Amino acid sequence: MEFDANIEYLRMAFWQIFLAAGPILGTALVVGLVIGVVQAATSINEQTLSFVPKLIIVLGVFALLSGYILTGLTDYFAFVFDEIRHLQ
Repeated sequence: MEFDANIEYLRMAFWQIFLAAGPILGTALVVGLVIGVVQAATSINEQTLSFVPKLIIVLGVFALLSGYILTGLTDYFAFVFDEIRHLQ
């Protein structure tokens, strides 16, 4: 196996990680930022006010995108296993 092929496999793995986790982490970032701004504007320093909505919204986004994430990861692992099969 050549060095360039290893780099390509690693690039593909990082891209799949980004596609799988990016939307969920981006949603958590946006929701946390909005709630933080609201808390700063109203001077409410309640911990659960930031945690509970973020948890509910992130779980909802995860539920909506789970088919897309599963399809992408399934295609990637099918490719990886196919490449492993061709090595022998």
